[in-house]
Amino acid sequence: MATAAEGQEDSLFDAAEQAAAAASAPLAVRMRPCTLDEVIGQRHLTGEGTPFRKLIDNDAPMSLLLWGPAGTGKTTLAYVVSRVTKRSFVELSATSAGVKDVRSAVDAARRTLGLTGRQTLLFVDEVHRFSKTQQDALLPAVENRWVSFIGATTENPFFSVVSPLLSRSLLLTLQPLSDEDIGEVISRALADPRGLGGAVSLDDDAAAHLIRLAGGDARRALTYLEAAALGLPGGGRIDTPALERAVDRAAVRYDRDGDQHYDVISAFIKSMRGSDVDAALHYLARMIAAGEDPRFIARRLVVHASEDVGMADPTALQTAIAAAQAVEFVGLPEARINLAQAVIHISLAPKSNAVVKAIGAADADVRAGLLGAVPAHLRDAHYPGAGKVGHGKGYLYPHDFDEGIVAQRYAPDPVAGRTYYEPSRHGLEGRLAERAERIRAVLDQAGHGSAGPDNTGHGNAGPGETKNRRYGKEQA
Repeated sequence: MATAAEGQEDSLFDAAEQAAAAASAPLAVRMRPCTLDEVIGQRHLTGEGTPFRKLIDNDAPMSLLLWGPAGTGKTTLAYVVSRVTKRSFVELSATSAGVKDVRSAVDAARRTLGLTGRQTLLFVDEVHRFSKTQQDALLPAVENRWVSFIGATTENPFFSVVSPLLSRSLLLTLQPLSDEDIGEVISRALADPRGLGGAVSLDDDAAAHLIRLAGGDARRALTYLEAAALGLPGGGRIDTPALERAVDRAAVRYDRDGDQHYDVISAFIKSMRGSDVDAALHYLARMIAAGEDPRFIARRLVVHASEDVGMADPTALQTAIAAAQAVEFVGLPEARINLAQAVIHISLAPKSNAVVKAIGAADADVRAGLLGAVPAHLRDAHYPGAGKVGHGKGYLYPHDFDEGIVAQRYAPDPVAGRTYYEPSRHGLEGRLAERAERIRAVLDQAGHGSAGPDNTGHGNAGPGETKNRRYGKEQA
């Protein structure tokens, strides 16, 4: 039987062991906030009066799904909830746990609740990796409130979480941390006794490089900072070369608000326009490594798919839009592959600037006041009395004619006969150029002063217009 002194010694030993374990924990773990007010970023969730804050302040049972990129605080929020509400914290990783682990954790939580009345917070990281069966195993515990459940996911829960669990949970979306947020995380870690406690300092250039490397991920920022600090035994100052050595990543000279930003994006665009796929991929990689917003890159791809490729290969726009959607749906780092695919497509596609020149020329005429009235035969004829003022009179329904084309004037007088779209002979646009010439030759037969070759024009509504009206389609 242990004596009181032996029991005290065991207690002191346990405390020392826990302190040693805490001291050896990764910096990102040691710097985990203990209260909601310590959480950096996500103020739309943690601010006063928000649904999440009300749940915590009222110590209410909860079932939450936290959706957001890595390193934005999903695990941190779950940990803070358990600390603030004094609930037991049980963490499962969906990458290694199975149904048996889920049921074991729920059974233990039920026993604790029955014996002590203390709630358990069950946190499942990467919950989207659970199979349907594993997710279904959580439902009784969530339904009966045997546990407070928090699931974290980087994937869209509407696709990756089963509907019954999704419908029983409050979905909270976390946003990537801003550069200012990451800077605050770093500053706190440098000064806080739980972190580096002032033992090391960080140059401004190194801090800017670390923020770029973090890419909105607080865990990554702290991991890199800790790696750099370990290379300075006894303390010291972390400069950019020291940080580069620690993380094996060269500092990309790139200021998102300065000359480098505009120079690199300009070179990126001109490389695609010049069909140098290798140079374009270099600049893409350079921007991603420097922490450029991938949505900005995707927007440029969408623009230049039309500006520099256009109708020479209309599928380039489809690829660019798909890449932009992938950026939102997948996020970095994987979305760099989708961006690269779009860059390769645009770079290697036949080039034409006919689209941008066409809309530019049309826009210039409109801005110059070349507007004019809509020709009477093209005006809306679908209301009572329209025929009395000549609206729709003489309109020729193209589908009633061979090839769906009829000699008929469409443009208003000030721009009649103007040619805006001048297709190149590159790629698909070469075939479009031939078709455009044939169509214009037919349309030119109408001249510029009449509705068409037949001024009596089938009355107020030709056979085609009557047919179309029956299906509820407007002719205007």
